[in-house]
Formats: sequence, structure tokens, C-alpha cells
Amino acid sequence: MAGVNQQEIADRLGLSKATVSRCFTNHAGISAVTRAKVFQLAAELGYTHLESRSKKAQKKAKRKPTNFSVLICTDTDEYFRKDYESPGEQILAGVSEYAQLNNAQVDVHFIPPDVTGIDDPAFKKIKGLKDRQSRGIFLIYPFPSPIIDELSVRFPLISLIDQVQQHSIDCVDVDHFDGISTVVDHLVEQGHERIGFYTRAYPVDASWSFRRYSAFLEKMARLKLKVTQKDTIGIYPRAFPDVAKGIEEAAERTRLGVTAWVCAADHQAYDLINDFKKRGLKIPRDVSVTGFDGIQQPGATPSLTTIKIPFRSIGMTGAERLATRIRKRFGEKQHIYIAGDLREGKSVGPPKA
Repeated sequence: MAGVNQQEIADRLGLSKATVSRCFTNHAGISAVTRAKVFQLAAELGYTHLESRSKKAQKKAKRKPTNFSVLICTDTDEYFRKDYESPGEQILAGVSEYAQLNNAQVDVHFIPPDVTGIDDPAFKKIKGLKDRQSRGIFLIYPFPSPIIDELSVRFPLISLIDQVQQHSIDCVDVDHFDGISTVVDHLVEQGHERIGFYTRAYPVDASWSFRRYSAFLEKMARLKLKVTQKDTIGIYPRAFPDVAKGIEEAAERTRLGVTAWVCAADHQAYDLINDFKKRGLKIPRDVSVTGFDGIQQPGATPSLTTIKIPFRSIGMTGAERLATRIRKRFGEKQHIYIAGDLREGKSVGPPKA
């Protein structure tokens, strides 16, 4: 966007221009959350703070700072939806906190999900990548494999989420099995046996959805609880062409005896609950629903029982790991999983008699 400057960012966020400027210079008085919000809006508007640093200022620096690029694969409309805070925002706060403590510069860029290679204009406009100003890259959300392959050859790379079919790059993520195991145990303690799994399709295959589905199958097998294929919604071979069709099928399976739904993410759970309520189903009297993220939807009723992901810790740990990877470019790859916590809401109760 031509003409975008720090004043416009300040006006949109209700901040002073001085506060925005300090976000880009790692001022100790600015919180990591505020910095994350500034970085996100700068990315949405097309403002890159690395470009704003004059050559004269760079020459004066005693030590060249470490520059990190954060690439977020998402549609901006989905990322900035008003009814749900994006998990990426909280992860970014952790990265920002590390950067502030370690004099690192961070620039953030949104990559549309339909981009399939780094020769796309969406990548060519990123100065930090084009001019090799970035020392390393964070990936937030699933990316197409060709992009990961191309970037990993050129830069140290850390994914802040498991990537489908990508085991050759470092990753920091939540412990998916631990989280799903916890919510299933919670449902079983309430007396549930016929438990369904709900997810939906995304423009880029959602690795976290697959991980949580496999965790669900493993946990149910360990508990010797039967999983009926028709009680699995939104994943092969029970994928549906759109969200509405999947939710309609979930409502039908509920009518046929499913007493609880384990959703792969909170936003899926909220969609399910809102639709169920329109159909006259009471939560949790008629059916229980759990999520996975821990981001409370403003005004949501009932409050959701979910796994609260330690997003900030994931961001911090990922930044520490990327700094190590920059120092040891060809060291052994690591996958680090951090456990989340059960947050009990009002969306789970005993099965209907």
C-alpha cells in the first residue's frame, strides 16, 4: 500500500506514533502484545519496518542486529475476524518478546494460502528475503510443501506448527496427543462413550487437524471405545465440500446417538455450538462439545471446555530454537512439543439419559 507510514498504523490501533516507532526499535517499555499487534497491522498494510531504517543508521550500529521474518499463511480476513482472536497473534507475542530481550528485529508478512512457490509476487515484495536481510524465518500455520522446501535451502527455518509431510525442519508446537487425551478423559469421566470427532477442510491441509485426529483415534483405541467412521466429520473419507454440510452431518449424527464432539479447534467448536443451538439442541444437556486452542470467543455461551495452548511459550521457544539454528546451520533437527492445559467451561456435561 503506497504511502503507508507509522502514523497510519498508530491511528488505526489508537496508539501514539512514538509508541509505534518504539515497537520497531525494541524499546523496553513496550509490551510484547502491543508489538505483536503493531507488527501484524504493518504486515496487513504492506509497511515493512526494515525498509525504514536509513543506511546511515545502519552504519552507526555497533553490532548488526538479528533480523527474523515471520511468514503467516492465511487469508487476512480469517486472521483478523472480529469474533475470534487468531492463535497466530499470541504466538507472535512470544516471538516479539524474545526479539525485545535479544535486540532482534522482526518483520511480519501474510502469505495467501493459494501461493505455491517463492517466485510468487507475494514473496518477491518481501525485502528481508530478497536482500537476505533476514537471518532466519518463522512459519506460522501450514504452508505448501514446495514453499518449505525452497525456503529451507536458503534460510534457517523454524515452523511454529507441525507441517504435513515435512520432517526435515525444526518445529515447536503444542503436544497434540496430550491435549486430545485430556479432553477425551474428561468426557469419559462424565460418562460419554459414543464420542465423535469434528473438523473441516482448509485451503492448505491443516497438519494440526490431522495430528489431533490421529491422537483421538489412538486415545479411543487405548480406552477400548469404538470409533464409528460415520461419527468422524471433515476428514478423509468423511470430508465435506463446505462447512455447512459438515455441520449438518454432525447434527444428524447427534440425533443418531453421538453424545459428545471433540473438535480439532475452538473456532470449529463455536461454529458447531452456534448451529446446534439454532436447531434447538441444548449444550451440554443434549450434546457436549470440546475445542482445542483456549481462545475464548467474546460473549460465547456456554463457555467452551478446551485445551489452552501455551502460544506465547511456543513463540518464545521457537525464537530461541531459531537463534540456535542460525548459529548451527546444519545441526540435528528438533521437534519440541509443549503441553497445554485443560480449561473447563460449561460445554460439557453428562450424556443425556
